[in-house]
Formats: sequence, structure tokens, C-alpha cells
Amino acid sequence: MAVAMAVSEAWPELELAERERRRELLLTGPGLEERVKAAGGRLPPRLFTLPLLHYLEVSGCGSLRAPGPGLAQGLPQLHSLVLRRNALGPGLSPELGPLPALRVLDLSGNALETLPPGEGLGPAEPPGLPQLQSLNLSGNRLRELPADLARCAPRLQSLNLTGNCLDAFPPELFRPGALPLLSELAAADNCLRELSPDIAHLASLKTLDLSNNQLTEIPAELADCPKLKEINFRGNRLRDKRLEKMVGGCQTKSILEYLRAGGRGGRSKGRQEGAEKEDRKKRRERKQRRESGEGEEEVADSARLMLKVLHVSENPTPLTVRVSPEVRDVRPYIVGAVVRGMDLQPGNALRRFLNSQTKLHDDLCEKRTAATIATHDLQAVRGPLLYAARPPEDLKIVPLGRREAKAKELVRQLQLEAEEQRKQKKRQSVSGLHRYLHLLDGKENYPCLVDAEGDVISFPPITNSEKTKRMAELSKSTSENKEEDMLSGTEADASSGLSDPNLNPSSGNDGQCSLVVEQVRVVDLEGSLKVVYPSKADLITLPPHVTVVR
Repeated sequence: MAVAMAVSEAWPELELAERERRRELLLTGPGLEERVKAAGGRLPPRLFTLPLLHYLEVSGCGSLRAPGPGLAQGLPQLHSLVLRRNALGPGLSPELGPLPALRVLDLSGNALETLPPGEGLGPAEPPGLPQLQSLNLSGNRLRELPADLARCAPRLQSLNLTGNCLDAFPPELFRPGALPLLSELAAADNCLRELSPDIAHLASLKTLDLSNNQLTEIPAELADCPKLKEINFRGNRLRDKRLEKMVGGCQTKSILEYLRAGGRGGRSKGRQEGAEKEDRKKRRERKQRRESGEGEEEVADSARLMLKVLHVSENPTPLTVRVSPEVRDVRPYIVGAVVRGMDLQPGNALRRFLNSQTKLHDDLCEKRTAATIATHDLQAVRGPLLYAARPPEDLKIVPLGRREAKAKELVRQLQLEAEEQRKQKKRQSVSGLHRYLHLLDGKENYPCLVDAEGDVISFPPITNSEKTKRMAELSKSTSENKEEDMLSGTEADASSGLSDPNLNPSSGNDGQCSLVVEQVRVVDLEGSLKVVYPSKADLITLPPHVTVVR
């Protein structure tokens, strides 16, 4: 009994996670290092008796040298495992896998040197990590990769090897069909001397970063990667000086065309000049699109973005959304986040922002059938918020650009407008909000988001309230409103008007922009936690120009 009590006192987080049947667990902060040291440099065995865990993070512990035995057997439902900035190494004993449900594995910032069979990620036959999508091994001391990596994690989509001591990739990594889903490969700041022509077998590769290595040639076969959109070979001393100059300043398309034509030796002067002319034309077109507000998808190499996630425990005034059980039969889920530091005034920033939201609605949100994105002015709303469902005749809202109306009347008015639109255009399709009316067919209750003052601020998937429309008029605002606070989430979102003057980041001298993303808690009416967004499992797979700090 005395021993059991000592363990409980040493690891109160584990007792709490077991009692509350938690699916996420974060171990960090002062005191962790001494406790892990007392456990022999490993995680406590009791941790592996929490089979409900989906997310586990242990970070910043200089005494953690190995996860310890029992992880694979004790955490079969683990989706995300984050063990960054510890002292893991030189290998992993015992090996991590098999972890059949694991999708994200982050071992960055450790002291790993090698991952041989039995001391690595998991077995190859059968695959130890069959569902793994993202693997981060950056910031270690790896001299080589395991030859069976592709067989251990055959569904890998993102592989980050930046900042190691690799001088070559294992040939097995690029064999035909080895990694059919790999779309991002980053191995900057290593000692790579050669890139195999077999890299062309990565049929899904979209982003390749091999900057700051010791490469002297880029194989022409790289141009055969059918989906390749972005490459970075800066910082390599290439024999082809023209190619070296191109990788420092030209677009990916021009570089691939040069490689496809055989480089300097395989391209005539006229064809070289033609490619240069085409590149100049493309740059002019991109500039025109940016000036007209149509180039929201273009991201300059120098446009770096840092997202600082503010945990609810670090926020003195976190926003909470309470969920009523009636939404279960309408649109049952909601998440949200408070975003600070957005400046939508310069140029066409607002238009690009709204265009991006429209594209997300059409693609990722499946034309609002899967989700609806709403953006509200932070200063115009008071929390806590309530996500509920009400009868159409009881739900009142002041829609954008309209007078206050009951939801039943609003939907009827929109239906009449849609019919008139069809008659005028002599076709069956309609545009605007009218496209989404069918999503409410047969619903006895309509979903709505209500602020602390009792005002409905969102009626998904149809419209937001006039009360929170200020963000839609930022182009008319004065310079005193330069730093607007916004909230953006899925399904329906809003935020409290409480703000912290220390949380208004701006662009640094290096051109890097910063945003603070505050977590929002979603709870039921009794206060039991349903979800926190963004959680540790979110914001994992991101474009190279975006950095997340947690």
C-alpha cells in the first residue's frame, strides 16, 4: 500500500487521466526530469495501463533516454505520439511498435543516432506502423535511416529528416511502390552527397527540401515526379553553375523543365532563352493576380508564418462553448479557436481571406455539407457561447445585410429569391446562400450559436449575424483598428471580447509573421469536456512556410 501511494503522488497526472478516462495526456514542466530520472530514464510503467489514450506527449525532459517496455502493448489506440526535445538515443530499446493505430510520430530534437531492427520504430513484417502518416525525426544525430522504413510505415505521407548527419538515403526508400503516398520529404541541413534517380518512383511527392547538403548533381529523373510542386536545393554546390543559380531564384517549374531537357548540355540556347522568357511571364502574371486580389494561393519564399498555440491553462480568459444535446440530430459537432494578430487591411488581404474561405467551403467542407466555416469579430461577441438547436419559428437572427427575422421567415424569403433567380437566369442552378437551403430540408430544429447576451450570432449553414459583421468591413476601417482580433472555426464560431495586449504579434524584421491561436473548450451543459481545439493532434501536417509553437 505504501508503494502504491508513493507512485500515485509521484505521477498525479496518470491517476487523473485514469479517473477521467482521458484520451489526451501531456507530461512536461518542472519536476518531470527528476521523476523520469527516478524511474530509470524511462516512462513510468503505470502510463502504459491507460488503453484509452489517443494522444501522448512527453517533451523537454533531458533525463528521458528510452520510452520503456510496455508502450506498444499498453496503448493500442494511440493515434499521436510526441516525444520531442528529450534525450532519446542512441537507439530505441525496445523498439516502439507495433502501434497499429498510430498516425503521427514526433521524435524530433533527441539524440538518436541509429534505428536498427529491434531498436527502431517497429517491425517490418507485418508493418509495425501500418497507419503512420507523419514522421518527424528532425534535430537528431542520425547517420543512416533504417532500410526497412518503407515496409514498417507503408502509408507514410510526410517525412522530416532535417538537421541530422545523413549522407545518403537507403535505396529501399525509393523502390517502386515503396511509399506510394509520400507527399512531403524534408532532409535539409544534412550531409547528403547524392540523390538517386529512383526518387522518380515517389509518385505522390509534392514538396522536396534538400537544402544545405553536399549535393553536386540533381538527377534529371526528378522531373518525372508527376505531382512535384515545390523543391529547395539552396546551399548545395552544384557542378552545373547555371542550375545552381536557378535553384537560388527560379520557380520550381522552370527548374524541372531545365532538368527535363537535360540541363546545360541538353538544351539549346534558344530553348534556354524561351524558358527564361516564360519564367518572366509567369512572374508578371503572379504579380497581376496579387494586385487584383486573385493570388491568394501564392506564397512567397520569404513569407514565413509562425503560429503560437496558447493552451487553455495558460490563458487567463479562455473561451468556452457549451453544447446543447438537441444539436445531435442537426449538425452535432463544433470546434473553434481565437486567432489574434490578423491584419486584413493592406491591399487585397481581406478579399484573399474570403476567397480562401470560399474555396474551403467548396472543397474540404464539401459545399457546407460536411462543415461550415464562420469568422466573427472578437470584439463584437461576449462569451461563454451556447451551441444549440431551436424550432424555426423560435430562432431569431439579424442576418448579414438584412433585418431581424425568424429562421422560418428567412428560409422562406431565401427560397422565394432562389426561385426568382432561376426564372431570371432561365436555369436550375442558383448562387450565394440559396445553394445551401436544401441542407435544412426535413429538420425540425435549426442549429444556432448564441452569445452570453442571448443574441444568435450564427445560423449554420446559412448565415452569420449582422452583430459580428465588422470583419467584413475591415477594408473601410481606419488605421486605429489595424490589429483586429478574429475567431475562425468549423461549423459555427464566435469569441469573447476579452483581450490581452501582450497577445498582438506583428511581423518581425526577418519578414516572419506571427499569429496567436487560443484554444477554445467545448463542453456539454454539465461542464464535461467534449473537445479542445486546436489540440495536440491538430496542426500537424502543414506547408513548409508555417511553423507551429506550442
